[in-house]
Amino acid sequence: MSSFFNYGTDKLTLPVAIAVAKGKMKGVLNDKALQLIKKSNEAVKKIVENNKTVYGINTGFGILASSPISKEETATLQYKILQSHSVGVGDAIAPEVAKLMMITKVHALAQGYSGVQLSTLERIIWHIDNDIIPVVPEKGSVGASGDLAPLAHLFLPLIGLGEVFYQGKVQKSAEVLNSLQKLPVELGPKEGLALINGTQFILSFAIKAVQRMHNCLEAADIIGAMSLEALTGTKAPFDERLHNLRPYKGSRVVAQRLRLLLKDSAIMQSHTDCGRVQDPYSLRCMPQVHGASRNAWLHLKELTETELNSVTDNPIILDSDDTISGGNFHGQPLALPLDYACFAASELGNISDRRCYLLLEGKWGLPMLLMKDVGLNSGFMIPQYTTAALVTENKTLCFPSSADSIPTSLGQEDHVSMGSISGRKLNRVLDNLEFILAIELLSACQAIEFRWPLKSSELLEYAHDVVREQVSFASEDRIFADDINKVAGIIMDFSFVERVNAFALSKGIKLNDQFDEFNW
Repeated sequence: MSSFFNYGTDKLTLPVAIAVAKGKMKGVLNDKALQLIKKSNEAVKKIVENNKTVYGINTGFGILASSPISKEETATLQYKILQSHSVGVGDAIAPEVAKLMMITKVHALAQGYSGVQLSTLERIIWHIDNDIIPVVPEKGSVGASGDLAPLAHLFLPLIGLGEVFYQGKVQKSAEVLNSLQKLPVELGPKEGLALINGTQFILSFAIKAVQRMHNCLEAADIIGAMSLEALTGTKAPFDERLHNLRPYKGSRVVAQRLRLLLKDSAIMQSHTDCGRVQDPYSLRCMPQVHGASRNAWLHLKELTETELNSVTDNPIILDSDDTISGGNFHGQPLALPLDYACFAASELGNISDRRCYLLLEGKWGLPMLLMKDVGLNSGFMIPQYTTAALVTENKTLCFPSSADSIPTSLGQEDHVSMGSISGRKLNRVLDNLEFILAIELLSACQAIEFRWPLKSSELLEYAHDVVREQVSFASEDRIFADDINKVAGIIMDFSFVERVNAFALSKGIKLNDQFDEFNW
């Protein structure tokens, strides 16, 4: 991966967007982008000079589109739109998401269809490069006409208003600009509209969701395999021949991963003639259930990558005599797959909780509640209460936001996507899912030790050891919240999956071999 990314001219990918946000890559404007930006800005200046009526340049906004704005007031109009549309409420979004919003906005504007000034884009890039991240409230966008409220807050600092995260604290934008000897940007015609028109709020939450859900999918396969081992389940349902008869990509990749994760397990070999005919669905149907969630993830990934490289402004400036007023700002193309992915993430937690329950039942040679001295001790009974609570909370979050629409702008904007809510909601489900998977992982590591001296596969033994670096075997009750938080930490920071994958590669094993589309 190059250390530089060219805004506007290179194809932006999900890993590159994350890398720029984390400061591992630098986004720049190359000569081609500079030419495109300047040409588009000159077209807007010519429209103003010739007094040609174009929406948002010399007209009001939304229902006020028929209200003319004089040549002298076209610049003032841009300041007013940032102020009037800054109506967000609620907690501030994570700085990383706000930074992704700026990165994706620069990439869209640098394609040369929005008429913005080079100096404006350079200032946004300055914010990105110096980690001066605007404070953006999480609520207020209906996901059409652009993510108006959050984008307005995102760009208030350009004109010396609003607040920013800087040097570990929230500060007034004007104070930070003064301390760094920077003057506010002088916005030109159309720039305010170009800044707030777009889907960058929805898109940035989608980027994080694709990244986080991929990690959860990878973790779920590893953890599910560990639970299957602890419960002396069979790998027969993962046979490649079976999945070729119903060849969904997601099912096939999960079955392959499970076969590789369980390969050469002494535990598996120890019960080949045990007489158990079939395992419960939460073990037997992992390829079908995890695989269906992978298919949903893949759909979201593909559409998010399309949106990453799209122009979602309105109007589009082709040249001074050719502008198109359309609806590329509408969030529906992402709202639907975000809702679909929300169900898929919730189901990963649902089946994980069922495996947690199986581990506690005291069947197939495991002690009830995964502890030998229960009665005095509650064992792992209560952590499963937490998975049950989180699973139900996720179910309540599964109502599709995109199924609703409330007209705005006095009916001019009469169908909206609510995709901003879809994106936030999916990430809330993923918050809960990470804890559910952590509890299953904690339980599976406890359970698998009751199979000693028999060992699992080399990969799963390594996964067990990674967890044991954080928490020890529990021979009696303790504050399990501490254990849960430690194990959740290695899921949330991706290190659990990354270390298992790296160990597998060191052994010459590619868990997603021949299924590159399912890689991050």
